[in-house]
Amino acid sequence: MRNIGVWLDKKEARIAILDAASEELIKVASGVEFFNRKGGGAPRVKWGGPQDVVHESTFDEREKHQLRAYFKKLTDVIQDADSLIILGPSSTGEEFRKVLLEQHKSLAQKVKLVTKTDKMTDNQIMSMVRDYFKTGSLQQNFSAKKV
Repeated sequence: MRNIGVWLDKKEARIAILDAASEELIKVASGVEFFNRKGGGAPRVKWGGPQDVVHESTFDEREKHQLRAYFKKLTDVIQDADSLIILGPSSTGEEFRKVLLEQHKSLAQKVKLVTKTDKMTDNQIMSMVRDYFKTGSLQQNFSAKKV
């Protein structure tokens, strides 16, 4: 039985893989650029001064494509999972689950839990994933969404 826990945010994912005989932690960098949106919102001292043009839709579109490539890398790593849980501090985990539901239905059916957690060390991630698959629930108080 291959149980996998994925902790992810927009910077990186840490994938805990638990087999009957071994445990492994894989790190996957996202490649998502963090855009520093400057201009457009600062107050002007004088009327009629130059304004910066901010093309937010361009930044958002680029981030969407980068997230799509990131999620593709993740699905390549976890495609042979028997059971899967998704953890993370932001809504990225829920976005990943939606992509699985749309594009990888067989893998999405293996998702047992999607929950928000704080930033965690590698040992904490391994321990949480190990405990979840041993007991079937999280021991700590997290806002878990069972699937």
